[in-house]
Amino acid sequence: MNVASGYNARMILWSLVAFASTLLGGFFALHFKDRLHLILGFAAGVILSLIAFDILPEIFNLAEKNGVAPAVPMAALVGAFLLFHILERGLLIHHSHEEEYGPHKHPVVGQASALALIGHSFLDGVGIGLGFQVSPEIGIVVAIAVIAHDFTDGLNTVSLLLTHKNSPARSIGFLLADAVAPVLGAISTLFFTLGENHLLIYLGFFAGFLLHISAADILPEAHSQHSSWKTILATITGVLLMCAVSFALAH
Repeated sequence: MNVASGYNARMILWSLVAFASTLLGGFFALHFKDRLHLILGFAAGVILSLIAFDILPEIFNLAEKNGVAPAVPMAALVGAFLLFHILERGLLIHHSHEEEYGPHKHPVVGQASALALIGHSFLDGVGIGLGFQVSPEIGIVVAIAVIAHDFTDGLNTVSLLLTHKNSPARSIGFLLADAVAPVLGAISTLFFTLGENHLLIYLGFFAGFLLHISAADILPEAHSQHSSWKTILATITGVLLMCAVSFALAH
């Protein structure tokens, strides 16, 4: 086996660990679906911490390294936030003819959110592959970071689907797609390379997507019917946990 083949094998192996992490998070959400408000609160904290301590610092480091104005990736961040906001509002407006009173959940909204998360998981796999294109050391660091939050990706996928009244069977189907996505994303990088400036735009867009999912979807849902100090504590726990993971990986 030559050196390149060895790197590719390690890349695929790490993406398979991400596959397992995603499945574990999804089945956790299925087993504890009566406590989804706590799980969602925790997930929102994890994602917010991931944005603050991993993605934004990487964006600013890459921008400085490549002489790109930080406003460029920040424009991608705002654009992604608005895009997902418009898509979600459009789906809700489509269902505005339904009853006006009482809480309403629409399966299609959960499915759209899950599809967005699957796309994110695919790009996670792409991130692993691109990291190994730089060096095996960078690839492993990126893979560990992806695995650390892919548990939450699986949890979020199932949680959003169940919250919006999708069946457990359909939720498992989406979960399997979410778990396979990073493997496919990693494999896809065997066929292309990406310049750092393009990676910078992607990271900005990725951050905007996560910001919308956490602040405009998951966190409000966590408090919609079970708002309590326990939910707030779960969010703080998610923030502190991912903060600790991020600092540990940095050192």
